[in-house]
Amino acid sequence: MSTAVFAHRIQFALTVMFHYLFPILTMGLGFFIALLSTLELVTGDRQYGAAAKFWARIFAINFALGVVTGIPLEFEFGTNWSRFSSFGGSVFGQTLPMEGVYAFFLESGFLGLFLFGEGRVSRVAHWLAGAGVAAGSLLSGYFIIVVNAWMQHPVGYRLDPEGTLRLTSFWAVLLNPYAGWQYAHTINGALVAAAYVMAAVGAFYLLCNRHVQFARRTVKLAVVAGAIFSLTQLFPTGDLNGADVVRYQPTKLAAMEGLFKTQTGAPLAIIGMPDTTQERLLDPIFVPDTLSFLAYGNFRATVLGLDEYAKELWPPVALTYYAYHIMVGLGTIFIAQMLLGLFLLWRRRLYSARWFLWTLMLALPFPYIANEAGWMVTEVGRQPWLVYGLLKTTAGTSANVAGGEVVFTLLGFCGIYALLSLLFVFLVGRVIHRGPEEETVPHPAA
Repeated sequence: MSTAVFAHRIQFALTVMFHYLFPILTMGLGFFIALLSTLELVTGDRQYGAAAKFWARIFAINFALGVVTGIPLEFEFGTNWSRFSSFGGSVFGQTLPMEGVYAFFLESGFLGLFLFGEGRVSRVAHWLAGAGVAAGSLLSGYFIIVVNAWMQHPVGYRLDPEGTLRLTSFWAVLLNPYAGWQYAHTINGALVAAAYVMAAVGAFYLLCNRHVQFARRTVKLAVVAGAIFSLTQLFPTGDLNGADVVRYQPTKLAAMEGLFKTQTGAPLAIIGMPDTTQERLLDPIFVPDTLSFLAYGNFRATVLGLDEYAKELWPPVALTYYAYHIMVGLGTIFIAQMLLGLFLLWRRRLYSARWFLWTLMLALPFPYIANEAGWMVTEVGRQPWLVYGLLKTTAGTSANVAGGEVVFTLLGFCGIYALLSLLFVFLVGRVIHRGPEEETVPHPAA
C-alpha cells in the first residue's frame, strides 16, 4: 500500500470516527425526547416536559457539533476519494442528498420549534415537534446506512463494458437486504449510548443531591430502557446483522473470530491473540462447536476459515478481531450492569446505592467505545474492498493528492477537533450545571 493511500485512509478514519461520536447521541436521544414529550402529553405531568427540554438542549449542542464535523467528510469524497466518487456516485449521489434535504432539515426545523415554540404553540403541536426531532434523526441515520450497506453488499446496479457503474434500481438500493438489520443494530447501539448518558447525568445529580425528582425519573427510565436495548443489541439485531455477514462476507466473519482454518464444528473464541504469521490464535479460550451453531444453526456445520481465501483478500485480521471482541465484551457488561440496575430498582435500592450510581457515571465512555468498535469491524472487516467485490480501496483514492498534503491537513484536523472537544464539554457541562428548569411555560390550549 502506498504512503498516499495509507494517509487517505488514516485521515478519513479520524474524521469519520470523531464525527460519529455526535450522531451516536442524536440518533438515540431523539427517541427519549419524543418519549418524554409523549408522557407529558398523556399524563399532563409538566416534569416530563421539563426533562424533555433539558435533553433537547444537550441534543441541540450535540447536533450542531455533528453538523460541523460532518462537513469535512463530504469534501473528502471529492478531495481524497475522487475515483470512488466517480465509480459509485450514481448510487450515493441519490441517497446522501436525501439525507441532507429530507432528514437534516426535518430534524433541525423540528428541533427549533421544540426548543423555542413552548408557550407559543399548542401542546399537541409541541409534542409533534418532539416526535419530529426523533423521526428526523432516525431518518437521517437510515440514508447513511443505506450508502454503507451498498458498499458492503452492492445491489441495484450494472457495469458497462468499459467498467462504468450504472444505477438500475433506486429502490433496490434503498431496500437493500443488508441495510435492514445493519440499521436496526446501529440505532439500537445509539439507544444504548443515550440510555447510559441519561443514567450518568441522573446518577451525578443523585450523588450531589441536586434535582432529585428529575434524577430519580431519569435514572429509572435509563435503567429500564438500557436493560431492554442492551438485550436487543445482542438479539435480534446483533444476531441477524451477523447472519448477513455470514451470508455475504465470510472473510469478515473469519477475521472477527480469528478462524484461520476451515472447521466442522467451529469453536467460538472467547479470548485469544491472533497471530497471522503462524495463522492461529495464541492462548485462546474456546467454546466448542458454538461458532458453527451461531453462524448456521447447526453445531456440526462447516465454517470457512481464512485459509479458503488468498491472503491479499484478507482484512486486517488483528484489528478486526480485537474491535469485534471489544464490542461484544462491552455489550455483555452493559447487559449485566443494567439487569443489576433493574434488580436494585425492584428492591427499591436503586437511588440509594451510591456504589451503583458511581458505576453508571464511570461507564459513560464505554457505549461510545462499543459503537466505534462496531463500526471498525464493519469497515475494516470489509477490506481490501471499498465496494465489496467491485472496487478495492487502493483504486478508490484520488490519484493526484500527495501523502504529505494529506498528513498536513490531518494535523490541522487534529487541532480543530481538540478545540471542538473542549467547546462541547464546556457547553454540555454548563447545561448540566444549570440543570432542568423547575418551572415551564404554559402551553396555549390545544
